[in-house]
Amino acid sequence: MKMSVSKKNKITKKIFSFAPLLLLYIAVLNEADLNYLGYKYFSFNFPFILIYYWSLKRSESIGYGYIFIAGLFNDVVVGFPIGISSLTYLIICGFAAYLRNITLRPNIINDWLFFLITILVANSINYFLLITFFSIEINYYELSGNLFFTFFLYYIFAYIFNFYQRIVFKDSND
Repeated sequence: MKMSVSKKNKITKKIFSFAPLLLLYIAVLNEADLNYLGYKYFSFNFPFILIYYWSLKRSESIGYGYIFIAGLFNDVVVGFPIGISSLTYLIICGFAAYLRNITLRPNIINDWLFFLITILVANSINYFLLITFFSIEINYYELSGNLFFTFFLYYIFAYIFNFYQRIVFKDSND
């Protein structure tokens, strides 16, 4: 009897360990940025938050290959040239990996401020490529609002993800 309970717990833990990956694919396929509320400039990039947090705290939860494929899906949904979002997502992964390797004592404030630098660089490269090579017009007000809300909502989602991580993985990677 005890063996079946232990096996069931391992299966449940394995299923819950795939939740960030599943959430990433739901986010890129729905392209949900709360534009349904009618607020003109309120939008945020949830995949950025998700990719940065899980690449920083538990990189084995979402693999780089899965992130690349999610970027391809996002390009199809949004209508960007294939590979632009994948490049942006992998840049975010690179910044998160860099911060993870240089940090001795993780701190949410430092992670949050580095996230600002990360999304500024990633979006700059993304939109530079879109403007230069593909002549896509950019609404800078919407882009600024998206950056602003993505940056501030990271702090809230980081607490939610930390809580989830403590429950599912029985540890704290603060």
